[in-house]
Order: sequence, then C-alpha cells, then structure tokens
Amino acid sequence: MSTGVTHPNLDDWNTVCCFFRLPQLFSTCVAFSLVADMGIWRGNIGNWSMSIWCFCFAVTLIIVTVKFFDFESHFPLFWYNLSITYACYAAILCLLASVIYSITHVQFLPDGPLRDRATAATTLSCIASAFYAIDAFVWNYYWPEDIPCYVYTLPALLKVLETFVAGVIFAFLNNTSLYLHQPALEWCVAVYSICFIPTALAMLLKLGDWENILPVPFPIFQLGLTLLSVLLYISALVLWLLYQFYEEFGGQPQWSSDISCIDDLICTWIQRLAVAVLTAINLLIYVADLVYWARQGSLACCGPRGRRESDTTQKVNNSNVL
Repeated sequence: MSTGVTHPNLDDWNTVCCFFRLPQLFSTCVAFSLVADMGIWRGNIGNWSMSIWCFCFAVTLIIVTVKFFDFESHFPLFWYNLSITYACYAAILCLLASVIYSITHVQFLPDGPLRDRATAATTLSCIASAFYAIDAFVWNYYWPEDIPCYVYTLPALLKVLETFVAGVIFAFLNNTSLYLHQPALEWCVAVYSICFIPTALAMLLKLGDWENILPVPFPIFQLGLTLLSVLLYISALVLWLLYQFYEEFGGQPQWSSDISCIDDLICTWIQRLAVAVLTAINLLIYVADLVYWARQGSLACCGPRGRRESDTTQKVNNSNVL
C-alpha cells in the first residue's frame, strides 16, 4: 500500500483519540506540577517520577501537534505504528511510576498537605496509565485488517519488553557507585547499552517498514542480533552476581552488610539486587525472542522446499497407515 493512502478506519480513530490524549496531557502535567511544588520533600524517587511524567507529556504534546497540523499524512502507516508503540510504553511507564512512587516515598511522608499532593500525583499517574492503555488497545478495533500492525505481534511485544526492562535497569544505574569501582561491572553496563541500541534500531526498521534495506533477510538479521544479545546478557548476569554478591570478588552477600539499608528503603544493596533480577528477566525475554527468530530463520532458509518435503513425508506416512 502506498504511504500516501489513509485508511478510513484510521480517520475515524483520529476523532476518537482526542478523548484519550487530552486527559493524558492533563493528568501527566498536573502530576508533574504537584510533585515539583513539593521542593526538597519530593526526593530522588519523586524526581525520577517527574521525569517520566514530563517525558510522557512532551511526547503526547508532540503527537497532538503533528495531528493538528496534519503532518502525519506524509507518513501515515509509520506514524500510526509509532503512536501505538509509544502508547504501550507510556502506559507501562506511568504505571511503574505510580507503583514505585507510592511504595517507596508516599507512604513515608507525614500526614498533611505534602502527602495529599503526593497521593494526588500518584492517582493522576494511574489515570494517565489507564488512558494510555486504552489508547493502545482500542487501536485494535480501528486498525484496518488489510494493513499489518507490527505492535500487535509477538516479536513486537518481546521488543517492547526488552527495551522497557533495559530502560528500568538504566534508571537504577544512575547511581554510578554501583559499577565504577570494578571494570567487570562496567562491562555489564556496556552490555546493557550494546543490546539496547540494536534492539531499538530493529524496532524502528520494522515500524517504518524499512527492513528491506538490510543486506540479509530480516529474520536472519534478528536471529543473529538476538543470539548476540543472549550471550552478552549471560556474561552480564554472571559478572554482576559475582562482583556484587560474593565476598571473594568484593561483593556484599547480605542485605544487612549495607549500612545505608537501615535508613533507606532503596539503598545500594537493593539497587544491586534489582539490577540482577531485571538482568535475569531480560535474559529470559531475549531467550524467548531467540526461539521465535530461530523458527523464523529456519522457515526463511528452507522456504517452500522445506514445506514441500514436509508435505511429502506426511503423504507417505498417511499411505503407510492406509
């Protein structure tokens, strides 16, 4: 389909989306404003949550502006795919900010106006997450059946999870004291970056329908990329566990060995554990992605010949049974 064609269903959705994006703008903007007005009481978690709400507000505003000036008509399919993908990320990010901010910060604030502000910001973040989720899922009812939507496929879901988990890892790695003292741990940080950038690039190629520019078939490209990511993540997981939790390598095996954990819920040891758990989770996601692309790669290599041989074998087996 030509990129200059706009499907009627998508035009209908452009009218419906206003009922979702205006509340998204309002809730993220007000949540950011409430926490920003708390001053020193907002804490590091508050600053992190504010960065998420500010990012979501800014990107949503860009989307609304592009729609208002009808810029998306120049690249409709890429723009619609990109909009759905962003809605998925924003829903997860706002939900994550709501949960972490309420558990690690709001409940420890004293009763009064400050806690009321933080509670209101958390509620608005949940509302924003709900509207972003509705924005992402309702697309399914308006998206034309004759146009493939990458976001609603299994590989796209895996890519979203891979990049999202990596983004959360980067948030914890904002504390440079976790890894700057040891070259092996610096390698782990490099692994997270090395795997994140090609994964995001692969998503962009697929969203823009640009995978044909690659010198190899896209399934083979994805298979090699995912295999490399799995190997790198295995090395990162092993090194992170060894140098963070084993005394022989200078690690701290117990929570009580970190004095800062007595007064701080998100202390250095907890951050180390969080990065280890997230690394293991992302490794499992990459393994699932590898299995998927291994199957796709085998189909790309065998092609019709492999299917014909399979059909011939099935016919012979059936004749033997008869």
